[in-house]
Amino acid sequence: MLRVGLTGGIGAGKSAVSSRLAARGAVVIDSDVLAREVVARGTDGLDEVVAAFGPGVLTADGELDRPALGTIVFGDEAARRKLEAIVHPRVRARAAQIEAGAADDAIVVHDIPLLVETGQAGGFDVVLVVDVPVEVQVRRLTAQRGMADEEAERRIASQASREDRLAVADLVVDNSGTLEDLDRRLDEVWVTLEHRREERSGHGPDTKR
Repeated sequence: MLRVGLTGGIGAGKSAVSSRLAARGAVVIDSDVLAREVVARGTDGLDEVVAAFGPGVLTADGELDRPALGTIVFGDEAARRKLEAIVHPRVRARAAQIEAGAADDAIVVHDIPLLVETGQAGGFDVVLVVDVPVEVQVRRLTAQRGMADEEAERRIASQASREDRLAVADLVVDNSGTLEDLDRRLDEVWVTLEHRREERSGHGPDTKR
């Protein structure tokens, strides 16, 4: 098995990369999806969030009110860390459970937006960073998500810097071009990942079988 950590800043197009890797045969484990799953209605994760932040973070039908919770934790580091202490261990446990069910020779891609911020880069065989200039992030966030420039810049600044992500990268995908450009680059990346997997299995090109 080859374990790949995939990350990139907001607006970099990481979802486009993960979906294309899945189409090429990767087992993709999306941390954002798991983060919703572990605090869904009826989970102990949601119970703990309510205990920490109060019943005001629930909708009328008992679901997590994400905007209400976001209002509490955005810009409040202590509150954010309290939330992360609830969510992150559960996400990692669920991701490990899914990974354990993958084939022994799978290329498993963990899609983790905050991989650098949470210090997880060293836990993967390969770190793959989706990279675009900050001005491209801003343009996409304003055009595709309707954010004002100031909001987009604030969201970008709240994450690891572009330089910090590139510093931990084993492979970089430039996603500032067209989708055709992205597909060509991912064809190259996929070949590299397959070679890394073969090397880990002891069946690389320079290894006697």
